[in-house]
Amino acid sequence: MNLKSQTVDKFAIFVSSLCVAHCLVFPILAVLMPSFITLGLESESMHFWMIITVIPSSIYALALGCKKHANTSVFLIGALGLSCLLLAFALGGNIVGETGEKMLTVIGAIIIAFSHFKNFKLCQHKDDCECHH
Repeated sequence: MNLKSQTVDKFAIFVSSLCVAHCLVFPILAVLMPSFITLGLESESMHFWMIITVIPSSIYALALGCKKHANTSVFLIGALGLSCLLLAFALGGNIVGETGEKMLTVIGAIIIAFSHFKNFKLCQHKDDCECHH
């Protein structure tokens, strides 16, 4: 795993963490600081842009890791997390309710972050990995 792949893994973990923070922290901030709502972070466009950012970066980083380490389970775990995010976005609050949408998003983001963390750690524990040379 090269520096580029490690950077993409870290970026994907960061963006997944933003998803969790958006779902869990935004409602608290909106209550404590009503002017925070004017930022427009509660809109569906925020979910769209997070999905547009998370999916390609995750697929790219996890595919690189899978190719390098031949560990398909990490890729499959990431794919499960991505599926949760896509389901939350596709079904939306109208079908699964706001709580269901948030739960799917948080679960998906945590699973994605875990898969990227695992992908990153696999490199550090392999003696034959290029990052040690």
